[in-house]
Amino acid sequence: MEQLIEITKEEYMLLADYIYKESGIDLKKNKELLLVGRLRKLLVELGFSSFLEYYHYLINDKTGVASSVLIDKISTNHTFFMRESDHFEYFKNSVLPYLKNSKEDRLKRDIRLWCAASSTGEEPYTLSFLMKEYFGKDASLWDTRLLATDISTTVLDVAKRGIYSCKDIEPLPRAWKMKYFTRQDEDYVKVIDEIKENVIFRRFNLMNCTFPFSQKLDVIFCRNVMIYFDQATKDRLSEKMYDCLESGGFLFIGHSESINLQTTKFKYVMPSVYRKWA
Repeated sequence: MEQLIEITKEEYMLLADYIYKESGIDLKKNKELLLVGRLRKLLVELGFSSFLEYYHYLINDKTGVASSVLIDKISTNHTFFMRESDHFEYFKNSVLPYLKNSKEDRLKRDIRLWCAASSTGEEPYTLSFLMKEYFGKDASLWDTRLLATDISTTVLDVAKRGIYSCKDIEPLPRAWKMKYFTRQDEDYVKVIDEIKENVIFRRFNLMNCTFPFSQKLDVIFCRNVMIYFDQATKDRLSEKMYDCLESGGFLFIGHSESINLQTTKFKYVMPSVYRKWA
């Protein structure tokens, strides 16, 4: 029988503060049951008899592994292909034509795109499909490799494999299913190598002080992440993303999220889409 380790108010506050500093996730108050439910089994596996012991284990671990496991446990990584599909329509019909027209006379034709919360890979792969379709026979003339990051190593492992159930890919056009996936078995398919090689998956924490980009970006997708942050964290993150973008660049966030238009330098385009105009 699983040992029922309970959490005290003091232990909860220590862990909530640690999680906030490490990931930006604001557990707020009255989330003790959620935290205990997601961590109790882990504590038993690690041989701890209290959440205080676990907290000391976290702050004394210098490898980063313990923190990574904790964030994996408490993160919600629900996503699916074509989620918030109007974003993909806008990307295809407005963003890509703008970028093509502004870059086609350059020696280096590249689309610099960052998926800042890639989860299990559905979003970056969909964007890669769209760019492949849009550029068509001229695709070889364009560098459309995109960076896809997440704080969770667990979901990144899934994304890198690129294996999905047949049910997972149901929302995609039939032509895409035929063109961009190979059959694994009766129930699963795999993203073709050409697309997988176009997506660079990396672990990255949005709470890092600096973002490691040597060039300005054209597009950032940072969807359904800021819903877990408090306003101060949202403001800091949106400011850093603004600084990472080219003038004219686009930011996509989740439909349930918003940016404070009273303080941000971003310009509103449509619900959950913003643009940088210097």
